[in-house]
Amino acid sequence: MATPHATNRPDPIDSLLSMAQTITSGSSIRDEIVSDIYKTSCEICNAAVRYEDRKKLANTHKLDKILTSKLWGYPIMFAVLGAIFWITIAGANVPSGWIADFFGVVEGYLTAGFQAVHAPAWLHGILVLGFFRGTAWVISVMLPPMAIFFPIFALLENFGYLPRVAFNMDRLFKKSGGHGKQALTMSMGFGCNAAAILSTRIIESPRERMLAILTNNFVPCNGRWPTLILLSSLFMAAGASGGWQTLGTALFVMGLVLFGIVITLSVSWALSKTALRGVPTHYTLELPPYRKPQMWKTILLASRDKSWAVLKRAVIVAAPAGIITWILGNIMINGTSILAHTAAFFDPFAHLIGLDGYIVMAFILGLPANEIVLPILLMGYMSSGAMVDADGLDNIKDLFLQHGWTWLTALNMMLFSLLHYPCGTTLYNIYKETKSTKWTILSALIPLAIALLVTFATAQAARAFGWV
Repeated sequence: MATPHATNRPDPIDSLLSMAQTITSGSSIRDEIVSDIYKTSCEICNAAVRYEDRKKLANTHKLDKILTSKLWGYPIMFAVLGAIFWITIAGANVPSGWIADFFGVVEGYLTAGFQAVHAPAWLHGILVLGFFRGTAWVISVMLPPMAIFFPIFALLENFGYLPRVAFNMDRLFKKSGGHGKQALTMSMGFGCNAAAILSTRIIESPRERMLAILTNNFVPCNGRWPTLILLSSLFMAAGASGGWQTLGTALFVMGLVLFGIVITLSVSWALSKTALRGVPTHYTLELPPYRKPQMWKTILLASRDKSWAVLKRAVIVAAPAGIITWILGNIMINGTSILAHTAAFFDPFAHLIGLDGYIVMAFILGLPANEIVLPILLMGYMSSGAMVDADGLDNIKDLFLQHGWTWLTALNMMLFSLLHYPCGTTLYNIYKETKSTKWTILSALIPLAIALLVTFATAQAARAFGWV
């Protein structure tokens, strides 16, 4: 609380002034003007305001010297991000299992009901094995991570840390032609790219907002985490055991995340020099004081406004994919399903990028939601005619090896999953936000081209050096 009173300048103000003088050295004229305005404001504030809790103000400056420093700012930022990943992934496993088990019980009752009324097998397959099972998996995979990630993200925002993240990342995004607030929208993408597209509204510049929209897909959402974690543990950390395997998996997945951030900055730079050419707008950020978050209010609002809205759209877009998958897996031509015929058609092309035809088909059919890519792939491999759950397979690695998988196949599937086009829900949000068919198509084609280029280069390099 502050009250009008003339007094000598408190130490925290002296600290701010010295920081402002340091910032102005070597900076642009605009930065110098802003710093002068800030110093004048401090002097006016010093003459008119008496701080009753100077200790609180001093503590804020002490924290900022650490959290926004060039030495500790980035390590702390990545450590916090890693902790959020760990909490989200580890915390979502149990409730995801509970939800999946619940839907499994419901599926059993639905099957019994269809049998009781002597419904035809095709109708049961389309509605239960296709529509219901596909929708159930999207809910069981997406809901728990979002219910954890979004509230944690909101709590960090209420605490006042997220503006510090934007402050730290501003230099990198400014050099890449983007905006410092893009760091916030990018971080939101780790939970859900569809929600992150909505969060780009915080960027005032239309050009820089479009940069954030076009590059947000390069950070993995919760729908891609299961694929990245599973394949990393099966192939990249397979030589370790116990806790070392868990650590190896976490480090490899974190490496993929950092690679995605590098791609984000690189594509932002390229677009800012070509299709979205322009001068980056200046980002004058007021760092709010740290404050105690309103725990339950924040959790409830984040769950209602973000988790539920994104989940509802995902279900609407993803539900038809289960039906299409069942149909393609059960209609036979010369004793072979349409799914198998199509996979054989894509196989020569898929081999060039280190994959196979079934993987390409899984990504095509998984356009509505990334959560169903892996179940569709397993269904194709097992010729089961219905989507299967990866957690229900004891020898999933053996299944992959039987279909010619190597470490290169696993790596390129992870790279393609990280970089490929956004899911249907994200594309829908992009169209709603941009009101442009052109930019929506480009938001799909640009990541797809990069994913194909990276996987092709990786596959050809590995084969040229005889690593596979």
